[in-house]
Amino acid sequence: MYDSKSYIFQIQSEDSNSRIDSVLAKLIEDASRNSIQKLIEEVGVTVNGQIIKSKKHKLKEGDIVELTIEQSEPLALVAENIPIDIVYEDEDILIINKPKGMVVHPAAGNTSGTLVNALLFHRGDSLSTINGEIRRGIVHRIDKDTSGLLVVAKNDDSHRSLAKQLAAHTVMRSYRAIVHDNIIEDSGTIDQPIGRDPSNRLRMAVTQPNSKEAVTHFRVLERFKKFTYIEARLETGRTHLIRVHMAYIKHPLLGDNLYGPKKNIMGIKGQMLHAKTLGFNHPKTGEYVEFDSELPQHFQEVLDNLRKRFITA
Repeated sequence: MYDSKSYIFQIQSEDSNSRIDSVLAKLIEDASRNSIQKLIEEVGVTVNGQIIKSKKHKLKEGDIVELTIEQSEPLALVAENIPIDIVYEDEDILIINKPKGMVVHPAAGNTSGTLVNALLFHRGDSLSTINGEIRRGIVHRIDKDTSGLLVVAKNDDSHRSLAKQLAAHTVMRSYRAIVHDNIIEDSGTIDQPIGRDPSNRLRMAVTQPNSKEAVTHFRVLERFKKFTYIEARLETGRTHLIRVHMAYIKHPLLGDNLYGPKKNIMGIKGQMLHAKTLGFNHPKTGEYVEFDSELPQHFQEVLDNLRKRFITA
């Protein structure tokens, strides 16, 4: 006996100009690419209200994709009573201060302990559904070991508004990071395209083939003998953007085991990166709103330790 499961996704910039079969295989964790291709060719998938039966169809940023899959063991998400730090809330949005170590949404082999599991418990009756059940309310993500602010949509209209602002690069996202070695310039811009690393599928990289525009602005806040404390602002949204760009200019993030040096001289696990400030136009009022967060304890302790151990440049 098979159950049917429906999905609705809004395509993000990172998947623009990609084939529909590969995108859906990535977004639907428990479906293979072959099964997705068969579904598209035999049944069809709806894109912006039009039936598509070509697995090679290229998607665009903002496209709304709808499909239904017959399955024997549908993914069952469990609402979990996990404390979450709600910085702000109204009838349209939530601003969450995510701790280091928390995954944003479930994936294959990791269906519990995520922010979505917590949101389902605390606000399960009021979360957007545009990105499917396992991404209820999620408009954008930050990495597991990155702490800080992200906005959650409580209804589909708010989700659409916020997604459009992200696509237009009008959302203000400011991070704090600690990187290896001294950055000589007081400020700068890294404008280099990012795509999947052809030699390691777990990594992203500055590359030309199958890449998308990526821009990071940085400003030095404090220098130490072997490290630099910076502010980084995103102009575009790409997977691992700050981590990849800083590694590209030979200043990888402290504690970043994926893009940084193999030898972790301070024994820190997980990149020193905090999403400190978030600003956007409120999806209902249109008024610009901005939220700020304090550095988490683990980040502040590392910063204080650097100030004690190394002479400020």
